[in-house]
Amino acid sequence: MSRLTEEQMVALWKEHTDLEFATRDAPATVATMARHNSVNHVPVMTGGRGAEGLLHFYGTHFIPKVPADASLRLLARTVGTDRLVDEFVFSFTHDLVMDWMLPGVAPTHRKVEIPMVAVVTFEEGKLASERIYWDQASVLVQVGLLERGTLPVTGIEQTLKFEDDSRPSNELIERARPG
Repeated sequence: MSRLTEEQMVALWKEHTDLEFATRDAPATVATMARHNSVNHVPVMTGGRGAEGLLHFYGTHFIPKVPADASLRLLARTVGTDRLVDEFVFSFTHDLVMDWMLPGVAPTHRKVEIPMVAVVTFEEGKLASERIYWDQASVLVQVGLLERGTLPVTGIEQTLKFEDDSRPSNELIERARPG
């Protein structure tokens, strides 16, 4: 099969994410993927490999474990020959156990907004792999499991800076200076 065009990659990625977050259909989500596929949520190493592994992951640990109010706000997209990179904000209320992001953590009912990066590759006219990156410390701060205190971590400020580059930089450096 010939390579997908940029427009085809974007359309397939949109279909895939719509099936995950709107339709919530695990078999249809996996059907958008190539035979040799993988998903890796890098900070917590959740995901899977192969149709059977991903059908189990999407059907058991991801789709039913995404909060109803979850949303994605795209900031930037880069499309290359066989890959797409999205920078976006994932926003949700932590109102259920989220196996794929916060395994074993009881709902805190707190609002979370976290910058994410998805690196998606394509082959055989379908999605071949997804590597999703985010700052788990920021998630833990926002759900109340990690105190900022003297640790060099941020919460929602990370998202605010991500979406508005005019916000101040180096606040953690200033906070760390001896008083």
